[in-house]
Amino acid sequence: MDEDTNVEPMFDYHGFDEGYARTKSFSARKNRTRKSHAGALKLKNFVCHREGFKPQNNYGIGNLKRKHTPETRCGCSAMMEIRVDAPSGRWFISYFSDKHNHPLLDPRLTGLLPGHRFMFEADIGHMVNMKKGGISVRQIYRALANQTGGYEYLSFMQRDMYNKIAKQRRQLPGDAYEALKYLEDQATNDPSLYFNHHMDADGTLRNLFWCDGLSRANYSLFGDVLAFDATYRKNKYMCPLVVFFGVNHHNQTIIFAAALICDEEKDTYRWLLQQLKVAMNGKAPVSVITDGDLSMKFTIEKEFPNAHHRLCAWHLIRNATSNIGKPLFTSMFKNCMLGDYEIDVFRQKWFEMVEGFGIENKNWVLDMHKKRHSWATAHIRGKFFAGFRTTSRCEGLNSIIAKYVNSRYNLVEFIQHFNPCVDHIRWKEVQADLASVNGRPSMQTCFQQLKRSAANVYTLSIFHMFQPILVRAASMKVINMRQTGSYVIYSVGLDRMPNEMWRVFCCDIEMEFNCLCMRMESFGIPCEHIVCVLVHEDIEELPRSLVLPRWTKTAKVGLQNAVGLHWDSLMLSQYSCLMDWFRQLANFACRDNERFIFTREMAMNLLKQFKEEDAAQKELVNDADSVRDGVQVDAFGAGLATNDLGYSMPRDPRKYRTKGGLHSLIKENIDVDSVVWRATIEQLVVFVVASHSQKAMEMTHLIMTRMIT
Repeated sequence: MDEDTNVEPMFDYHGFDEGYARTKSFSARKNRTRKSHAGALKLKNFVCHREGFKPQNNYGIGNLKRKHTPETRCGCSAMMEIRVDAPSGRWFISYFSDKHNHPLLDPRLTGLLPGHRFMFEADIGHMVNMKKGGISVRQIYRALANQTGGYEYLSFMQRDMYNKIAKQRRQLPGDAYEALKYLEDQATNDPSLYFNHHMDADGTLRNLFWCDGLSRANYSLFGDVLAFDATYRKNKYMCPLVVFFGVNHHNQTIIFAAALICDEEKDTYRWLLQQLKVAMNGKAPVSVITDGDLSMKFTIEKEFPNAHHRLCAWHLIRNATSNIGKPLFTSMFKNCMLGDYEIDVFRQKWFEMVEGFGIENKNWVLDMHKKRHSWATAHIRGKFFAGFRTTSRCEGLNSIIAKYVNSRYNLVEFIQHFNPCVDHIRWKEVQADLASVNGRPSMQTCFQQLKRSAANVYTLSIFHMFQPILVRAASMKVINMRQTGSYVIYSVGLDRMPNEMWRVFCCDIEMEFNCLCMRMESFGIPCEHIVCVLVHEDIEELPRSLVLPRWTKTAKVGLQNAVGLHWDSLMLSQYSCLMDWFRQLANFACRDNERFIFTREMAMNLLKQFKEEDAAQKELVNDADSVRDGVQVDAFGAGLATNDLGYSMPRDPRKYRTKGGLHSLIKENIDVDSVVWRATIEQLVVFVVASHSQKAMEMTHLIMTRMIT
């Protein structure tokens, strides 16, 4: 019956379709209705799913391309018509014909007809929760089939899941609004979560920035080096994704914040960096590495004037190849860029190289020499970059993100699937923590005591980076030393290369060591020259001045976990728990008819109660919202609607283009009542979990315990 009828319903269409039509191996559909002058429904007719004919109008018109699908309609005349008796208000069958002009289907195939396919609310909820975890629709469909005992017990097909997802997307009041609402809801579980957005004058969302509490806490420890990139555009609007990231104490990639932006202009980057500063309590990075984008460079100089800016070495090598086109030059340019030379030596090698190729007046060469302080190791020496030389981590990060999101995702879906990607990266950190504290590395090289000291302090990955330094230190020796005031100056080098020596300055009072190679200042790990001096002086423990806290096992000790338990995860756990109990309950209840009737009645009563409580709660929330907020639009409609988030209702971003009934197959020994039981139980589970009610959980547990015992 339609909801707008004022006649007491006397006919259940779904019962007719799933009962009579399914039994006779066809599917029925509503065809025509008629209303009285008062608007009351007075006639309905139902026809076979093969009634009528497929329209032929679109075939062969112009360049219209259409996939030719099989014609299922053949003008079947089977029909039933019902009318309402005006005096009594009761429905009666006024016409009935069961003459089909086509063969009826095999009973095994009837359930696959569209009219017999539908998704239970429990199935939809389970699908949504699994999809949030990054599971594909194909995998979800397979999991649901396994859960129900086989594909033949599912009342829907995989395409129905895709259709339901598309319908949910269309029903959203506004993608931009829903994204902000989602972040607002997340903030209830994570009070430290920060997000902000920027809109056009017409209210169109341009930029969205967010970072959770744990990301902010990680930035407070590891935000000394910052990298960001905007090459990833895999979302519905083709908006660039900007990921701010760095490295943790295991030298692993760690995400600090993320943003979706409309363009890559200076104003956009400036807004982003301003939001980053606000979210991170004003802390600016010591060093920043980018791919050389001019808008980025300009913004970094304005917002982080004291930060050291380094250009990506990989991009520079690629540019050298494209601008000069000579492999030998590219090789020499790479040596100039990455070679650990003194400034005078670098200058000599640079001019010898460009003069040798006769390119000293080439614009790209002149520009590179002008920017040498941003890419040459000789000029960057002493500036801390934590080992960053390229933005290749961006490429690796993008490949990980691509496993969680795709180009069909809107804003809400993108954020929902981006968060598990961040969790995946964080889980790798947990595994590295375990590897660092669980056991000790083998001591098979020289300098056993010094190596053991480093193994006790550094994380495992940093210790592995320190081991080659110990090996190189073993081939060096202190050639000369002299006292100058409070400092002792050591000259360290190789016997076979007496002209290449590095000087190490040592303050005996503070136990501070400084080498002219400045690798300690650049990376935070002692160089082989300092290690050689430590061995020469019989120092077996790494001095505190040579241990950078960010590389140690205790780097995050005392840091509170800024993220609580995700409610989605809690609901999923409760859902799985209840479904396990109810499966056992169904197994026992269906063995005896009295048990079945008792359990079914109890389950249906619980379901009815929870539905009523849920509806009442929603009504209270809606009433409160209507009193507190409301939509505010001026008389000409030019204003922006406000909402319960406390700011103007944003419009969805513009899309940018980049360049260039019953279960399907019911066996004869399966009672129809058992199918109804499953549907009721699954709906009950959804409402019990969603109600967050301890009373509801106790009531269902009581029923299950009684039946099983």
